[in-house]
Amino acid sequence: MLEQCKTARERWGGVHQLIDRWLDERRELLVSFVDLKEACDTELEAVSKTQIDRFSELLMDYISAGHFEIYPQLREEAQAFEDHDALEIAAKLLERLELSTELVLAFDSDYSTPVRCQHFLPRLPAWLDRLAKGLTERFALEDQLIARLHAAHTPRTETSSVS
Repeated sequence: MLEQCKTARERWGGVHQLIDRWLDERRELLVSFVDLKEACDTELEAVSKTQIDRFSELLMDYISAGHFEIYPQLREEAQAFEDHDALEIAAKLLERLELSTELVLAFDSDYSTPVRCQHFLPRLPAWLDRLAKGLTERFALEDQLIARLHAAHTPRTETSSVS
């Protein structure tokens, strides 16, 4: 039994590191978002395609990591622990996450080329407002997913006092 616990800690500890790295990417995405929003508020016409591309790249990388790395690992963990309730909750949360994924893909499409970027530049502030709402909900759903599928299965370290 001790060996199984050690193996689980090694296996799911790696998931924890993956989640930590992903949350660092989230923070970097948010910094880029704020920078782009401030640039729009200061002088919209001065916002460069490079700034938009940098934000869009971080956004797409973050969304992709969630869909192709984090969510599958979390589902695998819940399956390994035979946590059927968590898997049902995950299915519902993942369905709701699709709405913000579609929003992100539409944003990326609108600003994908220099011509499209120039055409849609006047709409950028409104787009950022929509993304702020969509990402806020997404982050809350992802946090629920992590809490239910990972944190619930993380081995607790016991603290013992020596008398």
